[in-house]
Amino acid sequence: MQRHLFISGVVFLAAFVACTAPVSKKIKTMDPKNDTISGTYGYDVAFMKAHQMDFVELRDETGNACLMISPALQGRVMTSSANGEAGKSFGWINYKHISSGKVNEQFNPYGGEERFWLGPEGGPFSIYFPQGKEQDFNNWIVPKEIDTVPFDIKLQTSNTVSFAKDFELTNASGTRLEIGVERTVKLLSKPDVEKALAAPLGDSLNFIAYESENILTNRGQSVWNEKNGFLSIWLLCMFNPSEKGVVFVPYKQGAEAEMGKVVTDDYFGKVPADRLIQKDGMLFFKVDGKFRSKIGISPQRALPFCGSYDPDNKVLTLLWCSLPEKPMKYVNSKWGKQDDPLRGDAINSYNDGPVADGSIMGPFYEIESSSPAALLSSGEKITHRQRIFHISGSESQLSQLTQKLFGIPVTAVAQAFQ
Repeated sequence: MQRHLFISGVVFLAAFVACTAPVSKKIKTMDPKNDTISGTYGYDVAFMKAHQMDFVELRDETGNACLMISPALQGRVMTSSANGEAGKSFGWINYKHISSGKVNEQFNPYGGEERFWLGPEGGPFSIYFPQGKEQDFNNWIVPKEIDTVPFDIKLQTSNTVSFAKDFELTNASGTRLEIGVERTVKLLSKPDVEKALAAPLGDSLNFIAYESENILTNRGQSVWNEKNGFLSIWLLCMFNPSEKGVVFVPYKQGAEAEMGKVVTDDYFGKVPADRLIQKDGMLFFKVDGKFRSKIGISPQRALPFCGSYDPDNKVLTLLWCSLPEKPMKYVNSKWGKQDDPLRGDAINSYNDGPVADGSIMGPFYEIESSSPAALLSSGEKITHRQRIFHISGSESQLSQLTQKLFGIPVTAVAQAFQ
């Protein structure tokens, strides 16, 4: 698993801000020009339009479930709502950076509810550091192809939009990688959701759900292998935190001698006991946006479903990702020297918080999933799927879902740190 010296892109979202100006918090007043309230989907629609950030929308037949997607940001899901313009906006958007209108050559932290990235971030096969350069922040550069280069729209319907892009990158070992990416985002209907969750939703729950299918192809003639380098699909989901928010991650139980440690919890110093609880096959991680910390789950321990719960707003967020049926290797994104470039995490979660000078980019929290390492011959491809569900309703209704999926009521998540 990745060790505590590994610093993810999330950390450098915060580090980037520490080197510039502190980010102001979201305005909590009416927008007189657009007459929309901060925190709503309508506010984010008006904001994106006002700053000429083009996007496409997917909506269900009622118009309540809606999804905002940016072609200019690699088909990134910026945010979503289960109740149209007046509904809560679930994705975290960096208003400060977008409002500045500036493009930074190192990295542009626009935010977004689900963004497409590639691993590994660090190590001998990193695509974020030039060959021969020390792997520290000054030399860290997010490739423009997953930062500011638009993806091309190949298909768009009322509930689906597909993107594609071919490009080349050179890794830290000097290997040139010819890459093809295909990404499809689909809004899920109620029957789709009930099938995916294997549970009925009823008529009183509000929900928005979508699936992304991400395909990575080796378009070159050389093999991607342990000698020359490899990639992985990396999906990072940035959400708005809440005072009592909790991420919960089930894991496969078993002896550490056989399966390895349950959780990597020392990325930025060990996560305090009052912020991370391990109990009966479940991890509970506090995501209030007040303490910078991160956890990782190895592929030996990972299960396809995890999620978060916001007790104040009664919102249950679920993440499902495709995991291989047979054990496979995952990329290690630790910066600098590595003991094993193919010993990384399958699932991560990050809680934002102030950096050393007191500045903070968000606050936000993340849940991330990765594909296995793409050890591909010429023309071969790897596919990684992820589904996001935002469901709101009474705790008794939500508990029916969490009991079926995780064997616990949603109140057990809400009360984990009480």
